[in-house]
Amino acid sequence: MALRQEHCKDCIRELGEPFGQVHEWLDEFFPSLGTKHRSVRHHVNGVEEVRRMWGDRAALAAEIHIRRDFYGKIPTMDEVHT
Repeated sequence: MALRQEHCKDCIRELGEPFGQVHEWLDEFFPSLGTKHRSVRHHVNGVEEVRRMWGDRAALAAEIHIRRDFYGKIPTMDEVHT
């Protein structure tokens, strides 16, 4: 799992801004769930929730974050839960 600073650097490089609130939201459950936190928001549904909350550019930031954590893939909810 990448550190939040690494996710922010990725977004600065690709989108021109860090989108810290997106990374914080995606990883919100890490303290209580550890790596299993990904099952909560690291999937296509999580990207769409980010889009509803913060817009299309933030959804791109979520995609960048999730791809880094899933080796280039954005899984479905079912794929994360298996």
